Amino acid sequence: MSFRRVTSPLAPEPAPGMWSNCLVAGNVAYISGMTARSAANAEQVSGDNEYEQARLVFGKIRGLVEAAGGTMSDIVKLTIFVTRIANRDQIWKARQEFFSGDFPACSLVEVRSLAKPDIYLEIEGVAHLGGKSA
Repeated sequence: MSFRRVTSPLAPEPAPGMWSNCLVAGNVAYISGMTARSAANAEQVSGDNEYEQARLVFGKIRGLVEAAGGTMSDIVKLTIFVTRIANRDQIWKARQEFFSGDFPACSLVEVRSLAKPDIYLEIEGVAHLGGKSA
């Protein structure tokens, strides 16, 4: 099966050859783990807490899924990695600002650390472009 690479200015691509932020195979978009690294400077982290970082990350995911031709309601699965699971309510608050109705399937996993000490979460997703219904 062929696939196409999708980009968005909200989620700048890593250095060539590292990975793709979003690949679409058929009508499924696979979105790599997004963090709160700044779009302007990958070394800078935006957001001082899980809520602020989650809002930025969900915005990046929205930018990618829309660039792929979908909407946030097309996202069927999220995997959220957190370093401080006790603050998950801040992530849920942000998630409610980007999703409504049937929320996507979701896994929440606490990890010891992420790429930088001030990154508190990383979110990856899968979207079925064209809607959730079969």
